[in-house]
Amino acid sequence: MRISTPTSRRHAASGHAWQLTAPEYFNFACDVLDRWAQTRPDAPGLWCVDAGTGAEQKFTFRHLSTLSAQAANLLSASGVRRGDSVLVMLPRVPQWWIVMLGLIRMGAVPVPATLQLTARDVAYRLEAARIRAIITDSEGIAKVDGFDGVRLAVGGAPSGWTDFDTGLRAAGTTFRGERTRSDDPGILYFTSATTGEPKMVLHTQASYGLGHRLTGGLWLDCRPGEVHWNISDLGWGKAAWSSFYGPWQMGACIFALSVRGRFDPAGTLDVLARFPINTWCAPPTALRLMVRQDLSRWSFPRLRHCVTAGEPLNPEVLKLWKAATGLTFHEGYGQTETVVLAANFRSLGHAVRPGSMGISTPGITLALLDEHLRELPSGQEGEIAVRVKPHRPVGLFREYWRNPAEMVRQFRGDWYLTGDRAVRDEDGYFRFVGRKDDVIKSSGYRIGPFEVESVLLEHPAVLDVAIVGKADEVRGQIVKAFVVLRPEAIAGEDLKRVLQQHCKQTAAPYKYPREIEFVRELPKTSSGKTRRVELRAPCRAAAVAEPRADCG
Repeated sequence: MRISTPTSRRHAASGHAWQLTAPEYFNFACDVLDRWAQTRPDAPGLWCVDAGTGAEQKFTFRHLSTLSAQAANLLSASGVRRGDSVLVMLPRVPQWWIVMLGLIRMGAVPVPATLQLTARDVAYRLEAARIRAIITDSEGIAKVDGFDGVRLAVGGAPSGWTDFDTGLRAAGTTFRGERTRSDDPGILYFTSATTGEPKMVLHTQASYGLGHRLTGGLWLDCRPGEVHWNISDLGWGKAAWSSFYGPWQMGACIFALSVRGRFDPAGTLDVLARFPINTWCAPPTALRLMVRQDLSRWSFPRLRHCVTAGEPLNPEVLKLWKAATGLTFHEGYGQTETVVLAANFRSLGHAVRPGSMGISTPGITLALLDEHLRELPSGQEGEIAVRVKPHRPVGLFREYWRNPAEMVRQFRGDWYLTGDRAVRDEDGYFRFVGRKDDVIKSSGYRIGPFEVESVLLEHPAVLDVAIVGKADEVRGQIVKAFVVLRPEAIAGEDLKRVLQQHCKQTAAPYKYPREIEFVRELPKTSSGKTRRVELRAPCRAAAVAEPRADCG
């Protein structure tokens, strides 16, 4: 395996220095985790804390290597075979990491899922992904009906289920299996479905296992011996980025907090201040709530680097956090289908530009294309695309599994089309505009929802907001805002006019929301992203669940 790693910032600035080349054979558990188990056996690799009891569990890399071999033996003895799809639906408990490593080691394909899924969601995944085995706890078991494959339970096993914890203790500590090839199936994710039904994204052993060296080394800036905390849910691709592959590629310890219920911004800040967290990843959904706290109550002496992804970070949030802590958030951009594609790379010495998701990742070629696949110059809006010919970059997924029509739509010419739109300035910094379906076309103007949302969030009455386009006979579409107010604000026509005037003065006048609707909550995916498709629906529900403790 050839991995060119920069030894200085001068070398780091070149794309060649971080060029990844997949070897013929690759397995994350064998080639990364076991390497740390040999070179730094007693270094902490996983640190789990139960928010309810305060109980802590720490695992060294040597311990994780042994446990993952035991998990592979247990899974194999239970009937799981190389290439089988296995649904992993667990909270933030050590068994999630042990199961994931065991499946990867033996060449089975983990399919991570959040416990927020409904029974219908689970049934859909079991059928679509041809699941061979399920590993879950009592909460997940209650959502499984009529499944006749391998069933393993964590934290106690009811009738018809095998106790994972008991089986793990009895399993052998050495696993002997055939090495996996770099292009073997490695992990399968369902997208978070902000606009429609979730798609199945299949990664190879190398595309995530090796590709996230870029994520962990360049964007997360993880280092051996340091502690990294990502607060996102384990059921989505962000966990692979920041709770699994990325930090462990760099030898960092992954910190995990097991907590249930709605997201607690003050409690999250308490944990960040109490534990020696060095690098931290939090989604904008959570940050918007945290910066509304009295941040002067906390200090974070060990924290040196903060990152965010999932949705664009509003400049107002960035400003409030930096004013209170002296730290800034380094935004990153990518998809379930990719590793980090663009970011504000602190490790490369690049300055953060508020409102920008950064520059393209070294070794990955990004372009903005028009509808005819022509590359656009700086300053023009286009669809973000990843060049896949003549060389397909390590870090890009293999396929939308069992969905050839989607492959035809998204892979055109020399490019993978992301479906996201952006503008790039002359220095190569990208500014996110929105999903193709989210961009509003009003009276000949193109309006990105993110810009209007950011302006509204600057107003002290606004806690959260989402912008959509509403059909209009005269203008084609008008801008409509769904606004969640802070507790002390009073909803009414007067406040609507105040917010509209604020937008007219701060942004271009044609961008102001001609309609404003006050709502208690915004519809979110389980990963914390706003579901604008529900807000655009004629018969939408006015309120759904708030972000939970596993906001991501």
